[in-house]
Amino acid sequence: MTDDAAESLAKELQNFQEIANQLLPEPGDVPKLQGVDVWGGTRPLTGAVGGDHIIYVDFKQRYDLDARIVRAEAKGQTTVADGLRRCQRRAGIAVLDVSGHQMTDALLAAMMHQAFLLGALYELDRYGQITTRLFENLNTRLYRSSGAHKFVALLYGEVSEDGTFRFLAAGQPFPRVFSYRENRFMTVEADRRRSAPPIGIQPSLNVIDRATNESPFGFKEQYEVNEWALLGAGDILLLYTDGLSEHGDDRYFPGRVEALVREVKDRTAREIYDAIQSDLLTFSPPADDITLVVVKRR
Repeated sequence: MTDDAAESLAKELQNFQEIANQLLPEPGDVPKLQGVDVWGGTRPLTGAVGGDHIIYVDFKQRYDLDARIVRAEAKGQTTVADGLRRCQRRAGIAVLDVSGHQMTDALLAAMMHQAFLLGALYELDRYGQITTRLFENLNTRLYRSSGAHKFVALLYGEVSEDGTFRFLAAGQPFPRVFSYRENRFMTVEADRRRSAPPIGIQPSLNVIDRATNESPFGFKEQYEVNEWALLGAGDILLLYTDGLSEHGDDRYFPGRVEALVREVKDRTAREIYDAIQSDLLTFSPPADDITLVVVKRR
């Protein structure tokens, strides 16, 4: 490769990284809910960005819900208006993990970022809330546009001011709930831990365009929503990618994280996040992108 070609490639990669950086959540994007403290971040294995990604959906901050409620009521759409009112007391968090952890995998994460937010806008206007239809459409679109070796593990959850957490899991590790009173991670029953394959591996069974898709692996059943009402005062919810759960050849999580959270449970979500990030680096060098979101009930 000539010097000019190498310089041109370096500029292209820098430009790509700058574009991907613009999609990283800013501190001000962290959802603000009464009685709920949220903080999170992503540690790429290489470069400034990688295949892990977080999308925060602070409904009150990102959308004019009051205007949408007025419009829905004027059209007689009471169900839509009621859904929008519920969104005023909720915030959404999406944690994505694109297969691979190279800088170029951030391109697929960026595509999912924009598609998700565009779909969320449509869902709010039509249904008053984000439904599983959005993820069925994302799954079908990604299946058609990417190879079998590229897929996205995703967890999307909504936390309410009353401590309820509703979420959909597609190939992501299940969240962990640390009980302040019990001083440990809680066990959640299997029927409240329903999951689906990562997005893009199998086309959806229940979409109208099913007949236009061919799949050597069959079709995916409908996404299901889990609902946990476990967040009492001081309880801590951890959302994360497999970079954390498999850190240190599976020797770090959950045991060491549980012990650490026990020590820092009285701190803020940001301080708990910082403590875990610092400790995992002390334990061993990362072998993958690592994403962690801490949700604490005040």
